[in-house]
Amino acid sequence: MALADDLNSKVIEIFATNWKERQGRQVPEAPEVQLGNDAVTLQGAVLYADLAESTELVQNHKPQFAAEVYKAYLYCASKIIASEGGVITAFDGDRVMGVFVGEGKERAAARCALKVNHAVVKIINPALEKKYPTLAYKVKQAVGIDTSALFVARTGIRGSNDLVWVGRAANYAAKLCSLREGGYASWITKDVYDSLDDSTKNSKGSAMWEARTWAARNITVYRSSWTWTP
Repeated sequence: MALADDLNSKVIEIFATNWKERQGRQVPEAPEVQLGNDAVTLQGAVLYADLAESTELVQNHKPQFAAEVYKAYLYCASKIIASEGGVITAFDGDRVMGVFVGEGKERAAARCALKVNHAVVKIINPALEKKYPTLAYKVKQAVGIDTSALFVARTGIRGSNDLVWVGRAANYAAKLCSLREGGYASWITKDVYDSLDDSTKNSKGSAMWEARTWAARNITVYRSSWTWTP
C-alpha cells in the first residue's frame, strides 16, 4: 500500500472510531493507554518549567556550556517535581512537564514552582558564577501552572508514540511560562490560587502571590518572585 493510501485510511479510521474513556486516579503511563481511540480522564494540575532565552544561550555560548545549563536546570526541576509527588510526563528541549493528581495537587504544584525558583536563584546561578566568573550569564526561567479536567490519549505510531494531554491545564500551563517578568518566575491561574491554603499563599504574614491580568485571555492570574527552600 502506498504511504498516501495508508495515511488516508488511518485518518478515516481515527475520525470514525468511537472513543473508549475511563476515569483515572493516577497519571497513566503510555502502555496503559491503547493506540486506538482510547483515553483516560482525570483531574490534574499541570506544571511546565521552562528555561528562558534558550536560543540566545545556544547562539552565544559554547555547546558544552549550554548543555551544562540545560542539564542543571532540568535536573533540579525534575527532582523537585518528583519530590512533591508530581509525575514527569514530557521533556521538550528546554522545558519539562509535570502532572499532579489527588488531594492537594494545586498546593504541591505551587510549592514546586517556588522551589524551582529557589534552585535557580540560590543554587544554579551561584554555581555558574563561581565556575565561570567572566561570563555575564544568569539562568532565567518560568514555571506555569493550571488545573482542569484532562483527557489523556496515546498518539504516534507503534514503536514510536507518547501520551497527549488534552485540556485547558496543559495548554495554559505551557503558555503562562511566556509571561515571565523580571524576577517573577512563578505563574498560576486563579483556579490554582483559589485551591491554595494559607501556607502556600502567605509567608509570615506577607502575600507570596499578586494578581495580574493575562491580557491575551482576559483572565486573572497570579505571579510570584518568592523562593521556597527544597
